[in-house]
Amino acid sequence: MKRINVIIIIFLVLQALLFAYWFHRIQKQIFETRPDTVYIRTVPPYDTLMPAQLMTQLKLSDQAVMATLFQQSAAEYRALCYQAFAAARVMLDNDLNDKSVDSPRAIIVDIDETILDNSPHSAKCIINGTSYPAFWDEWCDTAIAKAVPGALEFLNLARGYGVSVFYITNRKAHLQEVTMKNLRQLKFPQVEEKHMMFRTGESSKENRRNEVKKTYHITMLIGDNLGDFSDVFGDKLVAERTKITDSLSQMFGRRYIVLPNAMYGDWEGALYGYDYSISDSAKHAIRYESLQAY
Repeated sequence: MKRINVIIIIFLVLQALLFAYWFHRIQKQIFETRPDTVYIRTVPPYDTLMPAQLMTQLKLSDQAVMATLFQQSAAEYRALCYQAFAAARVMLDNDLNDKSVDSPRAIIVDIDETILDNSPHSAKCIINGTSYPAFWDEWCDTAIAKAVPGALEFLNLARGYGVSVFYITNRKAHLQEVTMKNLRQLKFPQVEEKHMMFRTGESSKENRRNEVKKTYHITMLIGDNLGDFSDVFGDKLVAERTKITDSLSQMFGRRYIVLPNAMYGDWEGALYGYDYSISDSAKHAIRYESLQAY
């Protein structure tokens, strides 16, 4: 009887060791085949994993869930958009009443997250565990992006007063045809080649804005990113962007109309020093390190 018990104990020990061995092999295989898997941590350095945090894994793209849901589901998001275009209407009226303006008027407007809602692309990336530029051309080719709340009504109103509309976007030139198709289907005004300025080289929009300024009085600029308004914000880190924004506070809601976009933008790039090539693990750690708690 004792001999049988010993055999059973030995068998159970061997079974436990075998299970531990295969569990280790499976974990190793998962980590090697999913390099985009990162670990939740709250304290740098980036190359050290705290033992208590090894139990929780998170793909970097999952962190965009709440921002994407805000844009797709929050009535507050829509309210912010309506608020922005309501301010734009007030400033349009003020500009139209300015008798000192002797040049034709124009509004410069960005496209993505300013007049077209690309949150379905963000959702696609989250579901597939990836990020831009994955699926971007595919999404644009569908030409089914919806209008940002308030955008269509405002731009058609402005056009009705004789104000020209110029679309300055950092979508690349090969997407011009499908983008114009999308805008036409939604009935945005002046969707014509001479009013469309796509990215053909540098990401800065300054030269394209200056081309419009040569002929037109710029009534206002509308965008979701500070780079849509001025190059003064270009490549500036978080503290400097904040400082410049505060110094130009009188411009916002007047000449500069800002739309909400928590999904992406230069605000994120500023966290990484605009080095998007760093690993997902490093990005993840920088995001947590940048949080300000009490």
